[in-house]
Amino acid sequence: MKWHAPQKASGFYSCSSNAINMTTKEDLEAIENQISTIQVSTHGETAGPVLVHGRFKTVEKGRNWGWLLSGFICLNILLLGIAILSGSVFNKVQISSSHLLIFLILLVILTTVWMVYYKVHTSRVYRAVLYKDSHAGPVWLRAGLVLFGVCSVIMDIFKIIYYVGRMHCDSPVKIAFPAVQALFVIVQTYVLWVHAKDCVQIQQIITRCGLMLTLSTNLMVWVMAVTEESLHQTVAPIDISSNSSSNYSVTKQGRAEESECKCSHNYCDVFEKAYYYLYPFNIEYSLFASAMAYVMWKNVGRQMDEHHSHKLRFSPWDVLVGPVAGMIILVAGLATFVVYEVDVAKKDQKKTEGALIMHYVMNIVAILLMSITTLIGCIIFRMDKREQVSGKNPTRSLDVGLLVGASLGQFLICYFTIVAVLASGVTGHTNGLNLTCAILTVIQLCLQNAFLIKGLHREPFKETEMSTVFANVMAVKERDPERRSSSIVPAHTLPIPLTLFQGRLSWKRRILKEICAFLLLCNIILWIMPAFGARPQFDNTVGSDIYEFQTWAVVVNIGMPFGIFYRLHSVASLFEVCLAS
Repeated sequence: MKWHAPQKASGFYSCSSNAINMTTKEDLEAIENQISTIQVSTHGETAGPVLVHGRFKTVEKGRNWGWLLSGFICLNILLLGIAILSGSVFNKVQISSSHLLIFLILLVILTTVWMVYYKVHTSRVYRAVLYKDSHAGPVWLRAGLVLFGVCSVIMDIFKIIYYVGRMHCDSPVKIAFPAVQALFVIVQTYVLWVHAKDCVQIQQIITRCGLMLTLSTNLMVWVMAVTEESLHQTVAPIDISSNSSSNYSVTKQGRAEESECKCSHNYCDVFEKAYYYLYPFNIEYSLFASAMAYVMWKNVGRQMDEHHSHKLRFSPWDVLVGPVAGMIILVAGLATFVVYEVDVAKKDQKKTEGALIMHYVMNIVAILLMSITTLIGCIIFRMDKREQVSGKNPTRSLDVGLLVGASLGQFLICYFTIVAVLASGVTGHTNGLNLTCAILTVIQLCLQNAFLIKGLHREPFKETEMSTVFANVMAVKERDPERRSSSIVPAHTLPIPLTLFQGRLSWKRRILKEICAFLLLCNIILWIMPAFGARPQFDNTVGSDIYEFQTWAVVVNIGMPFGIFYRLHSVASLFEVCLAS
């Protein structure tokens, strides 16, 4: 008689194991079927976390469609706007500036309506904004947006007053656009101040399309303002060849036509000069708003943790040498800029050459000092080991992209200048200084980009509280008899505040802050001079002689707006690096 019970048991367990495996496979298939048929909430495209093969994944529907649709909207608006703008500049008969302004008015009205809808409806829906991006829209950036926005509104008011005096012979659209733009600036500034950090979780396709509409509208306003400013500042040299004189007449044709329309009041010239001086603020406002709209677009549907944010502290007492040296450069730069503008306006060849020499010397001194300090900062970064920022950060990625992209404008002008001066034989002090300034600018741009990119990707300095500090043991023993046997005194028993011990910066941190403060002020003066009218590229004839005026004007008018923006964006990035140091 044989005992077969173990075999039966083994068969039973084998069947049970197969049954368990079958159950597991059926469960996995059921879960996958559930994922494929998951229903999204009525207000958004993002479903909750679902278990897939042992891992939690967030299922999103419509995210790629939202990105594609909003991207196509932005691309089509920009291409259409640039086509209309080009037609209004080069063909004033069939396409006038009024057609461009009508197109911009429609864009501005649509964007304003969407922003009102977002503020009134979308942002107030329950669970619409579950997360806030701590890196997006810092308070200093929003304060800059408000400052530039106020200047933009003032510029629009001056424009309205100016064109009211010309209403009898000019299109009323030129009055309507600044009025609509002023309302747009007010609404947009308020929305971006309040909602710049939002990570919207509902109506994601509509929100993405609205933010891309906002981005493209601001970029179109920027392109139009840059074009008007370039046409206003592009003046051919006095002694260019006769072949280029026709280009000069074409450049000045628009102003000659405007001079035929007489103003009905006596203040037109005053308000025209005033609003042209406010153009740089309007240009920077459009770029600030575009950057903030882009970060909001990247944050749509984003889920993030709050504990990664760091509270950055700024104290003016941490730095001294850097701000003092920077203020000296700033004041000297302002003085030379004023003298330069006055001498160039006299249209005297000797005065112009002297103004150019003074301008180049000022720039060479500033750029040389900036290059040296930036190199020292890069060396300290190599010495001060610190962790790199981990995780996705749209703000940092945008900062780096804008720094590298905007610097290409200055690289373009510098390399064209270097080739032109070398081709001309480097004759005279003016051309020698021009060549030196261009070469030093290339070096300074490379060093500053490396310094800022490295600084923006470093983790902010974290202050660690000390549990104990060493103090006068005898004094503590006199106060506390219970601690007479101890030579180490806890910090909480001391009458002196602990912040006195923590507030002292290490020498590396102090030098980095000094360098950032100095570079910040130097970049401000390098922004002010070209933004408010300094055009040595046109006052010096070497560029127009080598490339001819029309080609040289295209190079300068393309590269200059990006170079101006690079300097102001460097100011913002340097402030961030200073705080993180």
